[in-house]
Amino acid sequence: MNAAGIKWDECCDVLVIGSGAGGMTAALRAHDLGLNALLIEKSGEYGGTSAVSGGGIWIPNNHRINALGGSDSAAEAIAYIRAVTHGEIDDGRIEAYVEHGREMVEYLEKHTRVRFEAQPRYADYYPEVAGGKPGYRSMDPQPFDAAELGEEFLRMRAPSPGTLMMGRMAMTMKEAQVLLCRGPGWLRLTLRVMWRYWRDREGRRLSRRDRYLTLGNALIGALRCSLQDRGKSLWLNCALEELLLVGDRVGGARVNRNGQLLNVKARYGVIVAAGGFERNQAMREQYLPQPSRANWSATPPNNTGDGIRAGQAIGARTALMEHSWWAPTTYVKGEEKQRALFVERTLPGCVMVNAAGERFVNEAAPYTDIVYAMYANNREGAASVPCWMVFDAEFRRKYPCGALLPGYAQRDWQLPEHLRDYFHKASSLEELATKIGVDAGGLLRTVQRFNGMAVKGVDEDFHKGDSLFDRYYGDPNVQPNPCLAPLLKGPFYAVRIDAGDIGTKGGLLTDVHARVLHEDGEPITGLYAIGNSAASMMGRTYPGAGSTIGPAMTFGYLAANHIKRQSETASAKTLFGSVE
Repeated sequence: MNAAGIKWDECCDVLVIGSGAGGMTAALRAHDLGLNALLIEKSGEYGGTSAVSGGGIWIPNNHRINALGGSDSAAEAIAYIRAVTHGEIDDGRIEAYVEHGREMVEYLEKHTRVRFEAQPRYADYYPEVAGGKPGYRSMDPQPFDAAELGEEFLRMRAPSPGTLMMGRMAMTMKEAQVLLCRGPGWLRLTLRVMWRYWRDREGRRLSRRDRYLTLGNALIGALRCSLQDRGKSLWLNCALEELLLVGDRVGGARVNRNGQLLNVKARYGVIVAAGGFERNQAMREQYLPQPSRANWSATPPNNTGDGIRAGQAIGARTALMEHSWWAPTTYVKGEEKQRALFVERTLPGCVMVNAAGERFVNEAAPYTDIVYAMYANNREGAASVPCWMVFDAEFRRKYPCGALLPGYAQRDWQLPEHLRDYFHKASSLEELATKIGVDAGGLLRTVQRFNGMAVKGVDEDFHKGDSLFDRYYGDPNVQPNPCLAPLLKGPFYAVRIDAGDIGTKGGLLTDVHARVLHEDGEPITGLYAIGNSAASMMGRTYPGAGSTIGPAMTFGYLAANHIKRQSETASAKTLFGSVE
């Protein structure tokens, strides 16, 4: 809508739409550059998808690598991204990201409460590809004490239950890895995590939530506290309605704040950081492969593509709309979003099968690849959307699976009522196949063949456990392959797997400054997009853990930098006139 002559209800230099890690980084950087930034959030809780994520960022050639004994270079990182994206992204954004990602992290660590720790053993998702690394590029946020936030903590979006011990107590990624397979010191660590939680008596009076923040909550907590240090407020329950044009530039936005329509003027720029469209069923049906359901997503329910649709309404170009940050997910009764299976399928003693009872993918592959394989192999008589994760009693005893704690910690008869129908259980594979509608003969043949390969430790069909990435979440106590063990002991179990996601990756097409491009290829003055509101510079793939949040934060930082330069140009023109 063209806003000529409109009455403005609020005015700022930069309007940031969305309170995930990218939006908060953009707001912080804009403020520190001397700009008045207003941050708004559609829901009643801040943090967006970042808050329920692992919180990691993938930053090649980061400043921690050398001290940890690793090595990296911009050239290696660029070559790696180009290889795994198959040359699809060739507009300078890859180079911009690699060049400025490290700069963004160093800025945050110097000027805010955010701290990161590089992970030496967390490999890139395709470490065998030229330029890939066995670790170091993924950086996790260090834990953050929510007591620093005061009551603002209670307005942060809570972490996913699957990332908490017993659904309540926070763990770091490294702690979770020890507990997963009961590694050395696991019992002592369990007691330490429990004591850490219960000793916070003041926190228990406020809420049952853990104030020792880890993963995405730690990142969002540190960013929000940094904004509080600067006196920056955050408007909750404030949804984008439309972008407002002033002449040929975006001059602000119409928003709905607590049911009241307001026109917010943005003197120098609007940054759309409002997430993807994965919770919009109509957009899923329009763009994504089918079948596709909004309730299969592992993201908050507010990600309905508002920013993308607002950009389209003023002529913005989009790209990659048929792709998502795919992840296999499972439904848990009573929860607002499905749970992504990031780890469980990597562990030894399980297979994923289609309706014909056949394996069709390396179960330990990167989660995006799992869902791509689900769609690629989905056919009549052998549907793989949905598919099934099948495991035996030994797997059930030793490992978690989605909403299920390991059997040693919670036996089947101890499960709460809402988890009784989370899985199917049978004394034999034939009976299990009948219960889940899978071809019994196919399942028996698949398990028989798989068991033979598991004993040898070599998956001749799909190479599970061959990659260094596969083995990261394998069980080191199982040899010769930490990702392979036979399914021998009944009862047998099956959990339904949906073609879920942790966000869509198609969105508004942007340039190296995060400026949104018009259908004619030219930048739309005053409009920027980052995160899942923008088409990913990672193409259709997923180079490493943190490839969503890392670019969101980096391009938020770059957007603020560009807006500052534009504001100085505008000021110069106001003072001295336009110079041709």
